[in-house]
Amino acid sequence: MAGRSVIRFADWSLSADLSGSGPIFESECTTCGESSGAADGKEGPETWCLRHAGSTGHTGFRGITTSFFRAEMVSVQ
Repeated sequence: MAGRSVIRFADWSLSADLSGSGPIFESECTTCGESSGAADGKEGPETWCLRHAGSTGHTGFRGITTSFFRAEMVSVQ
């Protein structure tokens, strides 16, 4: 006996998820891999970069920003 499948197409919308926290910021040293840790604002990770550079001589950093999104179905066809 063969099974039946129903395939429906839907339109989706993606938007910023404002129900939780805002973006999360972090900095990472590209020389040794140490990290500032996550923060709600940029100031802490940026200050960490300067202190890390001063104490280690490392000068390359990666800025990591995590934003949150929510998908919502807007119509089914």
